[in-house]
Amino acid sequence: MRSTDDLVNSSEDNFIDSFVEEFCKNQTLTPISIADIAELEARLIVTLPNSYKYLLSNYGLLHTPNVMTKTCDLSVELTQVQDFLSLEDVYSLSKLYEMSGMPKGHILFASDCKGNMFCFKHEDCEKIGSDIPVWFYNQNNQTIEKTADTFNLWLREFSVC
Repeated sequence: MRSTDDLVNSSEDNFIDSFVEEFCKNQTLTPISIADIAELEARLIVTLPNSYKYLLSNYGLLHTPNVMTKTCDLSVELTQVQDFLSLEDVYSLSKLYEMSGMPKGHILFASDCKGNMFCFKHEDCEKIGSDIPVWFYNQNNQTIEKTADTFNLWLREFSVC
């Protein structure tokens, strides 16, 4: 079985740990087992990005209302993440949102406070081991736009604002 540290390439900057330290330091975090993550990948028929699996296997589900506070205080134009979805919600909400109008082929993993979602493209998940772009689904407009080139860089945006 792989070590959770092997999930993030040591040569790339890892903003996951600093994101968790900045926005979740007072939370009780419960890591998710690699076996449970692998089960989700099998259900979705994808390989999720290693950086996302690192976050889940080292910290678990995050609730980050402080991201909204920080971006509002600084008047930053940045879509705020509030909750990372449970593994069951990743699977079921991805299907549900598609049935309610979201373009097909996206895997939801986090939400903002308005029901909009952050996601990966299913086709990007075929690039095994790479850190792939993060997309934002605006449910009111039923549009999807790229919000960051990688999961790691997406998390970094919250820390540098």
